[in-house]
Amino acid sequence: MIIDKLYEEVLGNGPVCVGLDTRFEYLPEYLINSTKTLEEKIFEFNRKIIDATYDLVACYKVQIACYEAFGIEGLKAYSRTLKYIREKGKVVIADIKRGDILSTAEMYAKAHFEGDFEADFITVNPYMGLDAISPYFKYLNTGEKGIFVLIRTSNKSSKDFQELKVDNKPLYLKIAENVQKWGESFIGKSGFSLIGGVVGLTFPKEFLEIKNMCGNMFFLIPGYGAQGGTGEDLKEIFKEKMCGVVNSSRGIIKAHKGIDEGLKFNELARKQVIKMKEDILRWQE
Repeated sequence: MIIDKLYEEVLGNGPVCVGLDTRFEYLPEYLINSTKTLEEKIFEFNRKIIDATYDLVACYKVQIACYEAFGIEGLKAYSRTLKYIREKGKVVIADIKRGDILSTAEMYAKAHFEGDFEADFITVNPYMGLDAISPYFKYLNTGEKGIFVLIRTSNKSSKDFQELKVDNKPLYLKIAENVQKWGESFIGKSGFSLIGGVVGLTFPKEFLEIKNMCGNMFFLIPGYGAQGGTGEDLKEIFKEKMCGVVNSSRGIIKAHKGIDEGLKFNELARKQVIKMKEDILRWQE
């Protein structure tokens, strides 16, 4: 199962997930000013970061919005990036956050688990209930695809809805209960399900509560670095078992800005990955 492969990557390389949330202004000046097409510029940037970091990380997360914003050229770069990561033998998470009625979700599943935009995992929004999630199950049945469901997100205004009480519990716990239940049919040899959860490191106490309640859940963890999360925040969460991958985007892919706008930008990204990895793992000893 793909979740077992991801877990093995975590055990072998550590839990760092590099977020390729690439924006044009993140590119080094030599690429911005080059005569290459927009697609070529974006893909070269991503490729060089991947080449410089793939031996250190568990996986990559690619945020589709950053590519959609550039139109067709951006989506071509997005597609090439997904394919390149998988060709390197690494797991890729497409951060698409889809959530729609059953018939539409079937099309989203086909779009992102097959063809030009094929990924190993995708992120989904559970707001519309099981109808918005179940169309992905036929792909999960193969064992080769997985999903991460939004549970407790890292943004400040997540409290507007996620902390509302339902049956005397915050809504995020009710969501976690359902995600855990949905995932019971998709558990791999690692003990983790193909249906995981997105829980932000910006709420470590709530995170621990969710983790203790959902024993088979593997997590995609945003909120490290630029949003304030640290390796120490993961100490208790990872205490018994490395149960997730920790994403960092800006902290890694913008490391060169103001320092080196030339060909060595990828070396600075690698240094940031090493620094992040050390920060997380030192609390697990």
